[in-house]
Amino acid sequence: MKSMRPLLTIVVPCYNEQEVLKDTITQLSSVLDDLRKEELISASSKILFVDDGSKDRTWSLIAMESTINSYVTGLKLSCNVGHQKALLAGLEKAKSKSDCVISIDADLQDDVSVIRSFLLKYHEGDEIVYGVRDSRETDTFFKRNTALCFYRLMQKLNINLIYNHADYRLMSKRAIEELSRYKEADLFLRGIVPLIGFNSSNVTYSRKKRLAGETKYPLKKMISFAFNGLTSFSVVPIRAFTLLGCLLFFISVMTGCYAFIQKLLGNTSIGWTSLMISIWLLGAIQLISIGVIGEYIGKIFIEVKKRPPYAIDIDLYTERLGVSTCAEESLLTKEEFN
Repeated sequence: MKSMRPLLTIVVPCYNEQEVLKDTITQLSSVLDDLRKEELISASSKILFVDDGSKDRTWSLIAMESTINSYVTGLKLSCNVGHQKALLAGLEKAKSKSDCVISIDADLQDDVSVIRSFLLKYHEGDEIVYGVRDSRETDTFFKRNTALCFYRLMQKLNINLIYNHADYRLMSKRAIEELSRYKEADLFLRGIVPLIGFNSSNVTYSRKKRLAGETKYPLKKMISFAFNGLTSFSVVPIRAFTLLGCLLFFISVMTGCYAFIQKLLGNTSIGWTSLMISIWLLGAIQLISIGVIGEYIGKIFIEVKKRPPYAIDIDLYTERLGVSTCAEESLLTKEEFN
């Protein structure tokens, strides 16, 4: 049975977020204050900032704020491992002490006011609650349309993604424990989380513009992220090139028959241009095919080494949460005694 006042941890992956961090802390602390007053969460609930090897003052701001704000705590990774692995580090650390965990990006483009709706869904029995954008008006024309194409492609390939959902979600302790059983090195959490199952629901919200700083997902990373998601959940690209190879073989046979007939009829002519075009076309297709196959072989290479996805340098969460939890239990005991 779920606790009436679950211990909530909000996991916030950070990479060079010094420009937005203070405002992020203020907004999330205010949300936790309101939820605590409504008795929707435990007074020991936390905001866990995961510093993913930032090169600016992100970690020093987290450490300093943790000494004056009882909600704030931090996890410092030894080096930059990427958003998905940093998020996983926060989830796995938080599951040991939390009843439920909410993940959100540090730029707070995701509306923090719907966290209350997440908690209400959790109290109703949902193990996973997805934050879903009601529109993509804040995105550029290019990003909006490429994202639409990506979701449609994934749907065509029978890959179960929540449309317009990023990494803003609530997961129960049980759901995160199941997530921890997925030992993939190339993480694509948006595809893995729906595989867990359990009761789930969606909460829609309007996405805001970034407060300050630069996006951590430029075009190059977006393409890499999308391709990683595609190759992590489907072998269709390899099969597509196999079918293309079969089609080209059929065309080659037909062209050969046509050339042989023309030879018999004496209608042959020198065709240097057509020959070179054919060579370049087939060469390009072969290189692309080898590249796609190599991508899958590379994934196998990474997976079989079974390297740990991250290394923790400093852990403020475990030590400080243990103290605050003991204090709350002591307070409850006194109240019950009185």
